[in-house]
Amino acid sequence: MARIDEFAVEQWMNAHEESCRYNLAETCVRSLTVDELVELTGEKAAFWDDLGRTRLTYGPIIGSPRLRELVAGLYDDESADDVMITHGAIGANALVYSVLVEAGDHVVTVVPTYQQHYSIPQSMGAEVDLVHLRAADDWLPRTEEIAAAVRPTTKVIALNNPNNPTGALIAREQLEAIVEIAREAGAWVVCDEVYRGVDQNGDGFTVSVADLYEKGISTGSMSKSFALAGLRLGWILGPRDFLDAVAIHRDYTTISVGRIDDALAVVALENRDTVLERSHRITRENLAIVDDWVSSREDLSYVKPQSGTTALIRYDADIGSYDFCTRLLEAAGVMFTPGDAFDIPKTFRIGFADDKEVLTTGLELTGEFLNSLGN
Repeated sequence: MARIDEFAVEQWMNAHEESCRYNLAETCVRSLTVDELVELTGEKAAFWDDLGRTRLTYGPIIGSPRLRELVAGLYDDESADDVMITHGAIGANALVYSVLVEAGDHVVTVVPTYQQHYSIPQSMGAEVDLVHLRAADDWLPRTEEIAAAVRPTTKVIALNNPNNPTGALIAREQLEAIVEIAREAGAWVVCDEVYRGVDQNGDGFTVSVADLYEKGISTGSMSKSFALAGLRLGWILGPRDFLDAVAIHRDYTTISVGRIDDALAVVALENRDTVLERSHRITRENLAIVDDWVSSREDLSYVKPQSGTTALIRYDADIGSYDFCTRLLEAAGVMFTPGDAFDIPKTFRIGFADDKEVLTTGLELTGEFLNSLGN
């Protein structure tokens, strides 16, 4: 039986997110309701009439042409033929590795990151070398360490940009340097860009690896920046021959996404400026609250995120992160994600893009809990 490590973050979330009172572990921008989304069409009755006539067949297996065209429009120089719609970014990532990685392959993964990007290759028998980010470097990779880890036989370099859990953002110049390392080795670059679109500055978008490299693969979804995790809809963007290979594998797993999910995602992307304006307002205003809170305490420190919806906060208390988060849950009902789920002790990940009142109350209660640890 093939073995894979337990998914630490997801196990924690599954155990606690339905019972906590103040969920500061949530990583999605505050979710839109169906009514809020459909209101954006300006023709709610017509939309529901049209949806009501939709026959619930599989539909286009790789996603509707309109949805793939809209996803391609999130990138600089891509077309609908470069896009495959998947069951969330989590499904996209799993499909990517099922195609690219075999037993004996070599993979370089920059960590901390979403655990799929090292545990899935390891479960397939690949040798995975981890390149560790450091707070002292603002959680940005040292390209020389990536170069040192890469071999002439390296199959994949795996990145997460913007980064989960730190909110760090690799700029174009550094991404181009990583691409050159990959190109020299003939390696693929897989970049999980699920948080793309909510940079703290400008229009919210940084460049995608898929726009920089002929062997660059981007995965994304409607869950985080577009506030529609309940659609369970994501995508892979990459070379067409690669997507042809992915199509063979997906026939054994998800076939297609739901037609209703596809239709609602089209609404969001046709109104992306409005949706993202809301997301920018939430992420920027809420991060300012977190920043003020961390700055007000001598027992906490962090690198302020440049993008995304999460931050990694270090605390001074002499207590492990699972114990810290469990005791906080029991004492105050506040939920964070333990940093040890990312192999970074004495830290916790906060998600700051949900309800503002939940955030402010949760931070106040966490402050009281931290004060009690000093007694």
